[in-house]
Amino acid sequence: MSDGLPILEVIPELKQKLQEENRVVLQAAPGAGKSTVLPLELLNEPWLNGQKIIMLEPRRLAARSVALRMAELLNEEVGETVGYRVRFENKVSDRTRLEVVTEGILARMIQRDNALEGIGLIILDEFHERSIHADLALAFCKEIQQVLREDLKILVMSATLDTAILSKYLNIKSVIQSEGRQYPITYKYEPEDKSLSIPEQIVKVIKKALKEDEGDILVFLPGVGEIQRTLEKLELDSGNVLVYPLYGDLPFQKQKEAILPDPSGKRKIVLATSIAETSLTIEGIKIVIDSGYARVPKFDPRSGFTRLDTVRVTKDAADQRAGRAGRLGPGICYRLWHEAVNTHLVPSRTPEILEADLAPVLLELAQWGIKDFKSFSWLTSPGIGAINQAAELLQKLEALDGGVISDKGKAMAGLPTHPRIAHMLLYARRENLLPLAIDIAALLEEKDPLRKDSGVNIALRINALRQYRLKGNYSGERAVLERVERLAASWRRLFKVNTDNSNVDEWEAGRLIAAAYPERIAKRVDSVDNRYKLSGGRMARLNDQDALITEEWIAVAHLDAGIGEARIFLASPVNPVDLSYLYLEEDVVDWDSRSGALVARAEIKIGDLLVKSKPLEEVSEESRQKALLNAVRSEGLSLFTWTEAVEDLQARILSLKVWRPQEAWPDVTRENLLATVDTWLTPYLGTVRKRQDFAKLDIYQILLGILPWDLAQQLDTLAPSRLKVPSGSMIKLTYSNDGLPPVLAARLQEMFGLTDTPVINEGKTKVMIHLLSPGYRPVQVTQDLRSFWHTTYHEVRKELRMRYPKHFWPEDPWTAEAVRGVKRKSDS
Repeated sequence: MSDGLPILEVIPELKQKLQEENRVVLQAAPGAGKSTVLPLELLNEPWLNGQKIIMLEPRRLAARSVALRMAELLNEEVGETVGYRVRFENKVSDRTRLEVVTEGILARMIQRDNALEGIGLIILDEFHERSIHADLALAFCKEIQQVLREDLKILVMSATLDTAILSKYLNIKSVIQSEGRQYPITYKYEPEDKSLSIPEQIVKVIKKALKEDEGDILVFLPGVGEIQRTLEKLELDSGNVLVYPLYGDLPFQKQKEAILPDPSGKRKIVLATSIAETSLTIEGIKIVIDSGYARVPKFDPRSGFTRLDTVRVTKDAADQRAGRAGRLGPGICYRLWHEAVNTHLVPSRTPEILEADLAPVLLELAQWGIKDFKSFSWLTSPGIGAINQAAELLQKLEALDGGVISDKGKAMAGLPTHPRIAHMLLYARRENLLPLAIDIAALLEEKDPLRKDSGVNIALRINALRQYRLKGNYSGERAVLERVERLAASWRRLFKVNTDNSNVDEWEAGRLIAAAYPERIAKRVDSVDNRYKLSGGRMARLNDQDALITEEWIAVAHLDAGIGEARIFLASPVNPVDLSYLYLEEDVVDWDSRSGALVARAEIKIGDLLVKSKPLEEVSEESRQKALLNAVRSEGLSLFTWTEAVEDLQARILSLKVWRPQEAWPDVTRENLLATVDTWLTPYLGTVRKRQDFAKLDIYQILLGILPWDLAQQLDTLAPSRLKVPSGSMIKLTYSNDGLPPVLAARLQEMFGLTDTPVINEGKTKVMIHLLSPGYRPVQVTQDLRSFWHTTYHEVRKELRMRYPKHFWPEDPWTAEAVRGVKRKSDS
């Protein structure tokens, strides 16, 4: 049955390459036979020396199907020469020499035996999908080769891949190429109709293809939801057409029905997710209908949430989808987009490691002995933020202790699930809550079986599952409950526990959710808007009609990963008393801006959430000072009595800082005073307890205290606050913070007899004189008083004599007597 497959042409070259080298990359187009024929051809190679071949497939459905196909080629049952291992299921025996494994199975095999004794070849299939597990497996195998097993062979197989990056990583010079058997494909473009949903558009195109073309049809849809809605809308008149869904969580028997041709020869329509793009061979397909979309998980390290995004398919994936129509003969591919969109498609999919939650991978690395996750030999290095977030989570889950895997972490790594769920299950075993935890674990890993308007309480789902098991009256979607129960049964077998169908204690459910999501314990902060604060700091909201709105504390399992306030989708009430292992005790000394006083209390918190507090009788001086300094930083310098005299002193010091840059005049701007408040204010806080005490502090003397002693002695000499004028008055100098000349504002009559402009700063800075009328209105601004008397005074005198006729305005200002008050003409 393998005669004529393109892969046969390159097998001699591949065997020779594997004989000579321990790392080989094969690029083979879909349909070449690389996943089924090639591994069998390598089983009896002399360099294998009777050892096993392990082949990693990124998808469970593909792993089972590939193993089944290879067993058929050998006329054997699965589990003889060829077997498979997937999560919670394996078909292998003592005779099995070729195992197809998936997900984290290979990583756990490596962790159990890091020399991989008895294994001669590791094949990483469909590597172009850039599964995070495939990346990790390749890195581990590469390290095993370098340190323990130089004889271990690695074969990386891909349909489309940037082989240059992979070749550099593996330090190989050439890649073996195999052309696929591909017949011509006719493309028909059906531009997207924004007024219709994807299922509605797909149904239109299916009916068109049934009418105009011949052959079985493979439809690519983003996810299970679209598959189900398409099934509901697809009303076919003819009984000669069968419709099958195909996605990863279908029972294997149903998957086989979708893959194999109908025994009676009826025409078949397969509605599939992206699972059908590569390894699977769906027999009889001549028509492909591509929605143009895929659903991919994207992890946000800032929030710690993974969301499913519906995204435009990449070019390589679109080509692979279309290629399904050309396996048996000339085919047809309907694309639900305009032909011009092809030029804008992203060339290839993003490696999963750049968009995934890294917690499971880091736990594997920690078990491998890696401490510095950032320096690990990644094929594609993940973001630092994602690494830090994952490491922080593992620390919270007690899987890491100081960056090293703990005993609990090793136990968590041994369970085939996310570290969150593993932590919950181990906690439940200790607390005798395993049956309930298993039901919760199965529900958390599956689609919600209840309608969106059913309420968020997880107890509703657990009860629905238990009623389903009891074959009673249950609410919810049967197909989803069937998958949940299948998963729960696998967990029960693993832990050897019995089924529990009793009524759910929702408080115990809350304890278990908190064990999995310690940063999503939530406390109500606003009963009007049903707003909750999460222990991790984020805000979330319950629906107004939800029954849980009466609960002050809840544990949240699912919420959206959007920016800002989150919506809660799945939760359970929780009693904080049951979470004492998460308590953090802290003495808090803080400033209460509303009362304007220090507040000291002993607090017990879960993350950012206050559980309870009591007044603190004794407060350390360090804590008190820290709180008071924070109060100044928060409320600003307005806490002090900031008088005009203080502002004048501030301006004098800042002026000297500009004028004498070689000297250590301090920066006393408000901005810098706030930034350095701990260095200058701390010694004066001994008597401060409340806002009024701040106001009593002599901020003038405190600012003077900032000056070095020698500069403080020179301040009044270099930058006096007042200057004596000829009238005998001590006139205030007004300084500016930016070092402009200080202003001396005096009535003109007080300045008679003063020939030159006064100077300060050791004669280096002239003051700016503002000469005022008897009514204190400016008549002249000058820094050249001598020139003013010579030239401008006589013009000013004429105007002033008219405006102020009773005052004395001498012709000779040089010799006239300066006066403070009014000197009338008769006095002269």
